[in-house]
Amino acid sequence: MDLGLKDRVYVVTGATRGLGHATAQALVADGAQVVVTGREEKSVAEAAAALGENAVGVAADNADPAAAARLINTARERFGRFDGVLISVGGPAPGTAASNTDEQWQSAFESVFLGAVRLARTAAAELSDGGVIGFVLSGSVYEPIAGLTISNGLRPGLAGFAKSLADEVGPRGVRVVGVLPGRIATDRMKQLDGLSPDPDAARAANEAGIPLRRYGTPEEFGRATAFLLSPAASYVTGVMVPVDGGSLRGF
Repeated sequence: MDLGLKDRVYVVTGATRGLGHATAQALVADGAQVVVTGREEKSVAEAAAALGENAVGVAADNADPAAAARLINTARERFGRFDGVLISVGGPAPGTAASNTDEQWQSAFESVFLGAVRLARTAAAELSDGGVIGFVLSGSVYEPIAGLTISNGLRPGLAGFAKSLADEVGPRGVRVVGVLPGRIATDRMKQLDGLSPDPDAARAANEAGIPLRRYGTPEEFGRATAFLLSPAASYVTGVMVPVDGGSLRGF
């Protein structure tokens, strides 16, 4: 199946590793060109080099108000166009309602929520018919996840923003989608399993609750997300798509 990605240009944030990097790999593999971002110059340069000549790296923090315009300008200056963005950031600090501090909430709001809103808003103003805005969210959009109270608080709000944005930009032919990773075998998931006294037992218990009985791979997430960003998904907008092995209990 031709996804129609050849020569299209995307900005992918948080793409030095994990889910963002896997999506950038899938986009490039199908002929797209990407601007990949992360907070550290060295890791961004390494990620871009690994992706080859169809990628350029920019060190940027989603919480920086100037980052959005800079990334879109880089896409146009380097590759001559801008077709979409995938907004992916690291997960907020784990914790409970009682243990998470004001500082953790504020930091997460700036990067996970407001930074994403700002980037999506800037991209929406620059995109035309066929453009797409994607958000990497979480299953916490629908079901709270124990020990991730900040995520439980912020992700559903971003999903609501994404749905509102889809209604607003749809008449211009611009799509908005959310992707909800479940338990994918990334460094972040190792960190969360590592909060247990027995990480291996924690993983086994988590896998037992997944209908496919295993964690997903970053590559599986990347391929699904690349499809949703591609012209092949041109009639898909305003939805939250789980990539979770069937973990969510709702329809």
